[in-house]
This record gives sequence, C-alpha cells and structure tokens, in this order.
Amino acid sequence: MNLKNKVALVTGGARRVGRAIGVELAAAGAHVVVHYRSSEAEARALVDEIEGAGGAASTARADLRSLNEIQLLVRKGEVEVGYVDVLVNNASEFFETPLVTASDDDWDRLLDVNLKAPFRLSRRVAAPMLQRGGGVIVNLADVWGERALRRHVVYSVSKAGLLMLTKGLARELAPKVRVNAVSPGTVAWPESYDEEERARLRRRIPLGREGAPEDVARAVRFLCEEEYVTGAVLPVDGGKSL
Repeated sequence: MNLKNKVALVTGGARRVGRAIGVELAAAGAHVVVHYRSSEAEARALVDEIEGAGGAASTARADLRSLNEIQLLVRKGEVEVGYVDVLVNNASEFFETPLVTASDDDWDRLLDVNLKAPFRLSRRVAAPMLQRGGGVIVNLADVWGERALRRHVVYSVSKAGLLMLTKGLARELAPKVRVNAVSPGTVAWPESYDEEERARLRRRIPLGREGAPEDVARAVRFLCEEEYVTGAVLPVDGGKSL
C-alpha cells in the first residue's frame, strides 16, 4: 500500500511506541489520527510536530473499554478525515496479575483493552475496507504472547489472544484486507523498572541491548506497505524470542 494520503488510525498514539508509529506513518504520507484516552497534551504535541514537518495529523479521544466510544471514534474520523485505510491496534495495558491476588476487574481491564478493543475496532473498520477494496490492520502483540511472563499471566493471555485474532482475521478478510502483527521485545521500558532490572533483562537479549520504539514503527510501516504479507507475526525483539 502506498500510504500517501491514506488515513491511519493509531490507538494509544500519543506516547512511547504509538508516538513513534505515528511519526513514521506520517513521514510516509499518511494522515495520522492520534488516538488517546488521557494523554491529550502529548497527542496535541505530536500533531504539532507532524504538521510542522509537513505532514497531516489529528487527535481523537476515546475510552477503548467502551463500545460506544469506539464507534464514535471511528465515525468521527470518517466524517472529519475520511475512511480508515490503516488501523494500528497499539493501545495496551500492562501490569502484574499474580494468580492469588488477581481480580476479575484486572482480567476485564487487560482483556478489554488488549484484545476486545482490537476486535471491536477491526470489526468496525473492516466492512468499509472491504467495500472500498482494501485496507490494512496491524496489531501490536508481544513476545510474552507466545511465552508466559511470570506474575503477568493475564497480560500474556491477552496478547496470545491478539496473535490468534491476527491470524483469524487475516484468513477471514483476505484477499482485500491484510492483517499482520508486530511482536516487540524490550523496546520501551516500563517506567517502574530501575537500572539494575534493565541491566538484568539486557543480558537475556541475544543482541545485548534493548531496541527503540522507532524499530517497531519501521516494522509497522513495512507491514503496511508490503502487499504480499498477511497473517504474519514479525518479531522485533533482538532475538529475545529465540
């Protein structure tokens, strides 16, 4: 897909990896809709940066746990910007859920944002994509969707589900709509990790270092532009999943 003048909706697009994806897709010529829930200032700053570089972008707020707000999010984009050509399901929750203390609310929060929201958004944009003859969906998975992360079982379950959602939608929506996933490793540290913890985790990565959000952004762009790839899960992890 040539991204010039295409509309790309990036969920959780105001910060960290989502921000890098927005910058990359805007550089390729897309109009980037920067979704946010609470990071309004960061979202508007990103729009200013993209427009300052000659690109096109806009912001859109929604709570992805609400079906009504998801529907309004997409409808607003269709009215103000145009139909979504590229959906990047980047927004994600991440926190510990040890089995003995994890609550039903923890389960709902992680599954709602990490799995149900991508399903609902994909369902909402798929019909217009099919009617118009094409589109791309890229899901942001995680290496811990294929390997269980200790004390984060619910998070791992949510990302494992997202991987299967990717493969299932790729089969169902082919040949007009391509669906792929990027599976990042250590590219943006959780804010709670101190330097000792970061050094310990670096030693487990075959390339010996963490990546950067821009590494993931370039992978997302590749999956948007390369027209003979669907149902793929592209690891961007420095070999961590080996």
